[in-house]
Amino acid sequence: MQERLQKIIARAGVASRRHAEQLILSGQVRVNGRVVTELGTKADPAHDRIEAAGKLLQFPETKTYLMLHKPPQVVSTMADPEGRPTLAHLLRGLPERVFPVGRLEYAAGGLVLLTNDGELANRLLKSASRLPQTYWIKVKGRLTEEDMERLRRAAHARIRPLKSPHAPGQQAANPWYEATLGEARRDLLRKTLAVMGHPVEKMRRVKLAGIELGDLAEGRYRRLDKKEIEALEKAVSRAGAAPGGAARLRRVG
Repeated sequence: MQERLQKIIARAGVASRRHAEQLILSGQVRVNGRVVTELGTKADPAHDRIEAAGKLLQFPETKTYLMLHKPPQVVSTMADPEGRPTLAHLLRGLPERVFPVGRLEYAAGGLVLLTNDGELANRLLKSASRLPQTYWIKVKGRLTEEDMERLRRAAHARIRPLKSPHAPGQQAANPWYEATLGEARRDLLRKTLAVMGHPVEKMRRVKLAGIELGDLAEGRYRRLDKKEIEALEKAVSRAGAAPGGAARLRRVG
């Protein structure tokens, strides 16, 4: 049965559907030896030889879902033209071929999801702005009550202090904050803090769509269990059914 190429590539676990479209447009997809650059092109994976990014498409029999703790200064892709460390360096020895769902900033660390389930990845990417994400953020200086009120108005954030065993105390000069927000509001939060004179110094994603980083060591990965995969499915379904809510920001020490 013929399907759109980007859907076939995503289902094969080579890339997300969005990335597959970029591969097509950049001339990196071949069908029966012919370069294809039109997004509407269809093919039959049962009869056509399809190559993407130099790889012959093969469909995995089982789906793989991973959580990885990305260190800062690592690119959240599988390859980097500038030669910087990538997620592929942290996944050496993994027998399955997976790709990251979305990206985490180069300077930031924390939770990254990887999978070869192109359909779920595509749904996650489409819902990214409405999926709750929790970050631990260290800012320069301390926020006053007035600062917090301004942040509530500008970034639609609700703020409350939170004591954390990882923080040095409530009187720390540069305290950590815990922010739960949608991806679309992360940049707004950063910009607002910078304008206020409290630029973000460190950022770590600790939770995404109900999946928690927990005590997973930096640079390591593990497979998601059945309950976590079900939690992702539910989060995507909820995000698709309702608009995003207000962000929440809690101070960590």
